[in-house]
Amino acid sequence: MGYVEDLRAIIGQRPVILVGSVVLILDNQNRILLQQRTSPKGVWGLPGGLMELGESTEQVAKREVLEETGLKVDDLKLMTVYSGEDQFSRAPNGDEFYVVTTVYYTKTYEGPVTIDPKETLQIKFLPPAELPEKMIGSHRMMIEEFIHKYKTPDE
Repeated sequence: MGYVEDLRAIIGQRPVILVGSVVLILDNQNRILLQQRTSPKGVWGLPGGLMELGESTEQVAKREVLEETGLKVDDLKLMTVYSGEDQFSRAPNGDEFYVVTTVYYTKTYEGPVTIDPKETLQIKFLPPAELPEKMIGSHRMMIEEFIHKYKTPDE
């Protein structure tokens, strides 16, 4: 069991603060790597996840990308941190949480893309103009902010 599951066993569905990281991984054509998830089924999002005890947000980002895509990422650049009352969520099972999400971006990655069928249906690099309709809303917002802030990621 992970930290969040252990915590839920103690506190039930009461609101908690969870910390996580996501990574915008760009290829040499400035397409963004997206993951079609098994939960919620068929919804697309950025690779990332929640912090375990003792991790930094950068360690979370690297671990989650490796687990979800098989890629090793490096040279992470901090884009922004999202937090506050507008980051409240209620999971389908009733668990309530406020998430603090650290968003990184990089063009530095290595390894072949591999899929963990427990978490992922497919992984694709997509142009920002062709984002899937069925997408995690906050991840869409993060990508749009990235595009607005960084017209060209190397600038």
